[in-house]
Amino acid sequence: MQSNSFSNFIGGISNQPLLVLNPVFKATDYVPLNLSVTNTDLQNINVSASAQLEAYIVKYIKKHKAAVAYGGYNETRAIYKRSNYFNASNETERNIHLGIDLWCEANTAVFTPLDATVHSFKNNTNFGDYGPTIILKHVVNTVCFYTLYGHLSANSIINLRVGQSFKQGEQIATLGDASVNGDYPPHLHFQIIKDVGNYFGDYPGVCNKKDLDFYLENCPDPNLLLRLVSY
Repeated sequence: MQSNSFSNFIGGISNQPLLVLNPVFKATDYVPLNLSVTNTDLQNINVSASAQLEAYIVKYIKKHKAAVAYGGYNETRAIYKRSNYFNASNETERNIHLGIDLWCEANTAVFTPLDATVHSFKNNTNFGDYGPTIILKHVVNTVCFYTLYGHLSANSIINLRVGQSFKQGEQIATLGDASVNGDYPPHLHFQIIKDVGNYFGDYPGVCNKKDLDFYLENCPDPNLLLRLVSY
């Protein structure tokens, strides 16, 4: 299946939004958030400090009378400059986000949008990394693909096992806070992956410009499933 047809396939799985957060949140509880380098509001925020970034996001959510701020797919961000994990001297800076972030309170429940089995999980402890992470495997109409859930609570992976099955809409985890999630404000990083390769409990969620075409093909827009914006 070619990449374009894969994106079309993902978009055709459901004509209704598929949920990854607590269904208590209604469509009107979500508000789009721009954390890219084009957002001039962030020029006055030290985005390297999780507390300052969290204060900005909480204020933004309250201003819009929402509960969850979302966005970030194919977004070039400055927030990764703080960590050498994204800026190794032998490679181009990785600063383009490949998933969608859903910013809300710590301990918010996380659900699988489709029937799934656990492919892998791991606590990715690099500064600025995912923290506790789960990758699920899905098979829909014989097509296999994966979804990644990053920045979870430590408890989310304690009793998990590879191959464990979850039904669509079943809770798989809860969100972590800055003490465990890579030092970010609480949020879910949700990413679709066509071919996970040899990765286990991890997959790049941020890439550099030279590799962008490959990653956008392998990781289509998660809104094709979530439908937080219309297509």
